[in-house]
Amino acid sequence: MSKKKEDTASLSAVRDEIDRLDERIQDLINERARLAFRVRESKGGSRDAVNFYRPEREAQVLRKLRERNRGPLSDNEMLRLFREIMSACLAQQEPLKIAYLGPEGTFTQQAVHRHFGHSVHASSLPTIDEAFEQVQAGDADFGVVPVENSTQGIVSHTLDMFLYSDLKICGEIELRVRQNLLTQAKSLQQVERVYSHEQSLSQCKNWLRTHLPGVEVIAVSSNGEAARRVRNMPEAAAIGGRSAADVYGLPVLFADIEDHPDNTTRFLVIGREIFAPSGHDKTTLLLSGDEGPGLLHSLLEPFRVHGLNMNRIESRPARTGKWAYVFFVDVEGHAEEPQVAAALEDLSKVSKLSRVLGSYPRAVLADKS
Repeated sequence: MSKKKEDTASLSAVRDEIDRLDERIQDLINERARLAFRVRESKGGSRDAVNFYRPEREAQVLRKLRERNRGPLSDNEMLRLFREIMSACLAQQEPLKIAYLGPEGTFTQQAVHRHFGHSVHASSLPTIDEAFEQVQAGDADFGVVPVENSTQGIVSHTLDMFLYSDLKICGEIELRVRQNLLTQAKSLQQVERVYSHEQSLSQCKNWLRTHLPGVEVIAVSSNGEAARRVRNMPEAAAIGGRSAADVYGLPVLFADIEDHPDNTTRFLVIGREIFAPSGHDKTTLLLSGDEGPGLLHSLLEPFRVHGLNMNRIESRPARTGKWAYVFFVDVEGHAEEPQVAAALEDLSKVSKLSRVLGSYPRAVLADKS
């Protein structure tokens, strides 16, 4: 047999094995879906996916998946594939309804798909307030809103909403933000104006200063809105993600134009209840006390006493009087865990306000951090 015929026969055998594996994978996915349906039936047969969605369980599954992954597929690809499998299994009868800060093509929409998969009914809303209102009213099961960027800092309006809402934080999403110059123009010399959200403009200000000096920069409500505006304007460009390019049919003239290569945005998943511990959680608290010397020290001392690591603290105007403040604090652990519960008990004795805004799984990242 010639070398060419041997290679052809070998390739045919490999393809046959791939076909057999594909059939097995398909059967196993359907078996998983049947088991998920049995879980539903055992809990009363409700059609609503929200009654069976358990973020702590999904986080545990994804962490185990990441730990046992040996390649050649990357952790990121494996997590994405299994997220879609879980999403499809959960949505067999009635998909989750997710409200998010839109419009389509934004990084918030990407965060929705990163966390919930594509087998959900995602509703784009024009404001953070409306995302909260949809979840509060029960028109959406969960909401996804931005809360901070690694280079531009906190989204203060999201935090302020918790001063008026009794919704809970049910999860967090960390999304690596890659900014791109989207335009019908064939070269930078043709670009006269650049549109984007003010945060995206700030994240790319050095690139803009270097490559488009003197070009008019216009801030709009979102990157999706920027892409929508410029899709028929060859003299203009938008800054946004690949999803905005896909949704609005815009070519990417330059990719990855953000000034910092680790540019990351954190999003919160908001819902109506706190879920059980996942084993690797975070708790967010809203705290305040009587103004005076040592206020912040007295509020933070219970964390030191009980050995809790604090990840973040932000102060915001309390809206109850001039120069009065509240503090948003993230600590490691779940409110049901003994050390956190003990710290909360001590806080109740020294604070005027001590609310658990949420205890939720920490974002499952591909780099095992």
